[in-house]
Amino acid sequence: MTDLKVLDAEAARMVEGVCDSLVPGSARVRPAVYIDAKLAGMPEGVRGAALAAFAALAAGDLGALAGTPDFLWVRALAIEAFYSDFVAPGVDAQGAWHEIDFNTPLAARLAKDWSYLGIG
Repeated sequence: MTDLKVLDAEAARMVEGVCDSLVPGSARVRPAVYIDAKLAGMPEGVRGAALAAFAALAAGDLGALAGTPDFLWVRALAIEAFYSDFVAPGVDAQGAWHEIDFNTPLAARLAKDWSYLGIG
């Protein structure tokens, strides 16, 4: 996996498992890489809370947790990681835009640049 700044291998697997539970099929683009970059930009306390939210969802019943602040926060990150059309460097997969047929002329010309997150 791409060099991660915050997540270790076990935490990255946990994040990807939660993301794939919330956004089925998203694990193929390695959302942990995107979320790791987002976590790296968060203040330490917020980052710890985000990691705790992922851990709570990984350990719990998603149905029972639906609607909780942790669920809503993690779901937002999982959706952003996938539907932004992110695909981790070195991963041979098509992003969400292909899956949902988002191919307007302007979108088709868009060169995605994740360097603002330190990815690339």
